[in-house]
Amino acid sequence: MSDRSVDTIAAIATAPGRGAVGILRLSGPLAFVIAEKMSGALPAPRTAALRFFHDAQGERCDRGLVLCFDAPRSYTGEAVVEMQGHGGPAVLDLLLGAACAHGARIARPGEFSERAFLNGRLDLAQAEAVADLIDASSRAAVLAAHRALDGEFSLRVLTLARRLLDLRVFVEGALDFSDEDIDWLSDAQLGQGLTDAEVELSRLLAQASQGRRLRDGMVVAIAGRPNVGKSTLLNRLARAEVAIVSEIPGTTRDVLREHLVLDDLPLTMVDTAGLRDTQDPVEAEGIRRAWQAFERAELALFVAEDAAGLTEADRALLAQLPSTARQILVFNKCDLSGAASGAFVREGRDALRICAATGEGLDALRAAIRATAGLDEQMEGVFSARARHLDALHQTQRHLQAARMQLGLGTAAELAAEELRLAHDALGTITGRTTTEDLLGAVFSRFCIGK
Repeated sequence: MSDRSVDTIAAIATAPGRGAVGILRLSGPLAFVIAEKMSGALPAPRTAALRFFHDAQGERCDRGLVLCFDAPRSYTGEAVVEMQGHGGPAVLDLLLGAACAHGARIARPGEFSERAFLNGRLDLAQAEAVADLIDASSRAAVLAAHRALDGEFSLRVLTLARRLLDLRVFVEGALDFSDEDIDWLSDAQLGQGLTDAEVELSRLLAQASQGRRLRDGMVVAIAGRPNVGKSTLLNRLARAEVAIVSEIPGTTRDVLREHLVLDDLPLTMVDTAGLRDTQDPVEAEGIRRAWQAFERAELALFVAEDAAGLTEADRALLAQLPSTARQILVFNKCDLSGAASGAFVREGRDALRICAATGEGLDALRAAIRATAGLDEQMEGVFSARARHLDALHQTQRHLQAARMQLGLGTAAELAAEELRLAHDALGTITGRTTTEDLLGAVFSRFCIGK
């Protein structure tokens, strides 16, 4: 880090806009000095006191609580002061201006959490969990982020890292004694150690994948011919009239996106124009955009009419859907066909029969969407995770597999040792044990200012 890390930083720590309470946060070597100039004598650390606050000209501008935290027993590991006043933007701007006039600078996004990481108060996964807790959109996401902040994810990573370190020590030790007649690399203990590490890594990947879904959600596109009930289905899932519903084919002409939380799973639902050949230039443009939306979707709900079954037009459209998106076949309007709602098999494919107009069969569809997202019914112990965490775990897995292959050859122990080192380093990027300036910049730049 640059010398900027020894500056005293200041930021408004509460959300923009008006509120009952607004907080100015200071961190750094001059935090107590600046706060004393703004509010007078400071209370003892971890003791709140009522004080008048003064602006840069020394005029009283507010009155509130002052709370001090001495280093290293603070969020950032530095001297920290919080000035809790009234939550008006003008008041808070005066306080921030006064702090800067007395020697602070405005904090960069995420700089408080970055300092907490650099000073050993949080590891990198815990620091990211702070932002995940703030951004959580469901109860399950809140609990998952809190588990990560509490260190559950990091502990699992560190436990696996110790396994990998033991394997590295074993292999590199065997290389040191390669001139002896004993074949250390054929020891069953080494093979079992690799197996144990791979099993633990697979479990960690499975839970991290669920945590990432809770954080990032999934993009779901609704596809099908005109007038099969796509917009009605979107309204039913969103529990709101977000799309216009009409019996006239071609009513939906543009891509409509709706963000919702479905049983703790954040979704971006995409309603699209009915897919058909048309001479109408506006509708044709909507259909073109629909195909673009399918390219970006992770899941496609293909809707057809239950009474008609899969028509030739349906089959042709299904064949054109991108292979990158998983598919759920949804047969709508079972109230007209007279068939019972629920799961069934049609033409050798798993399908769901629903009535979007009444909501019949929607519970089964919600469960199918969750299952496609990889979420279990019981998510006990799931922690929040990010795409970069999964990437690091997959890299670790690839290097472990390469190490096993090299050891199996019996003549490439040096290469196996290198693969184990790479696996260990990849795992270390999750908690920040191995990191780069670019990684830290990418992580903390996405935080809000004041956190």
